[in-house]
Amino acid sequence: MAAAASAAASPPPHHGLPDEIFIWEILVRLPPKPLLRCRAVCRAWRHAASARDFLLSHHGLQPTLPLLHCYNFVGDEVDSLDIIPFDHRAGVAAADQLQSVARLGHAFFRPLASCDGLVVLTKNYARFSICNPATRQYAPLPLLSDFIFLGMYPHGPTGEYRLLLGPEAQDGCFVYTLGSGLPPRHVDIHCPDVEEEELVYPSGSVLFHGSLHLCIGNMIIAFNTSAESFRQIRAPVDPWGADLFEMDGMLGMSIYNDASTSIDIWRMQDHESEVWALKYRVELPVAEFGNFSKHWWVVVVSSDGDVLVLVKVDDRLLQIDVDGKLVASFHRRVLDDYFVNIRDYL
Repeated sequence: MAAAASAAASPPPHHGLPDEIFIWEILVRLPPKPLLRCRAVCRAWRHAASARDFLLSHHGLQPTLPLLHCYNFVGDEVDSLDIIPFDHRAGVAAADQLQSVARLGHAFFRPLASCDGLVVLTKNYARFSICNPATRQYAPLPLLSDFIFLGMYPHGPTGEYRLLLGPEAQDGCFVYTLGSGLPPRHVDIHCPDVEEEELVYPSGSVLFHGSLHLCIGNMIIAFNTSAESFRQIRAPVDPWGADLFEMDGMLGMSIYNDASTSIDIWRMQDHESEVWALKYRVELPVAEFGNFSKHWWVVVVSSDGDVLVLVKVDDRLLQIDVDGKLVASFHRRVLDDYFVNIRDYL
């Protein structure tokens, strides 16, 4: 015990390097898992690696990767859930592209969204919690049980992290401030064409240019995260069932055609004038895999100038390029029908 206490109190073992250089030039550049190990070396490193400015800087250096979920079974019972980033970066070996980075003991919890390394988890969309995988901190969010999760964002004027919530049995939207202990507060929508019941079925959100963008019904809604106000954005086509994502520094949108045989990928050319251009029409490999039902999960990923189409078919993940060619196929038992584009910070 004495030896352990002495080790914990001893100077950090970085051989005379100034703390500022070691922390901001070395520690901050480590991948997440090695950083977690370094936090256990001594109190000074743990303290430095727990500071908010350090975590934000470290998070900003991590790649943005789509996350998949995979259930683990003991016999016929679900035992746990693996969180698996799809690492499609050049130079990553095929065997390393789908590697679990975290395992949730609560099998039916899964990630909904992430912001600056904080991850929102849900269980059956009825229970919510927040965790910081980098510091292994976790907290339930019991005040949210009667709401629909729409998105998470940093509130610039206060530095707080907030959740945008939809109604389950009430009108309007609500904002919840993490750590406040106060119930969600009401926010007026002021978009005349938005039907309140459509907020119950959002298709996900993307934080872009200081606003959360959501496809709700047949329109795109932008929620300004500083003013906490809504506005409607012109969509290139009816966005029912579409997914939004960031593409080459602009807002992108992907949507099936009526026959579910191809995906149109649109890119906003000008955010102020809301002008869109059709960038790609990706033909899905129907001849090889059969008709692509809309119940099969598809996500478009844009990273470092590349656009990838990921299709979850049964227990397989298909990677398709913009020419409709099959790039790779991965098999994993019981892949979940859900993707979250968040930074690999687990």
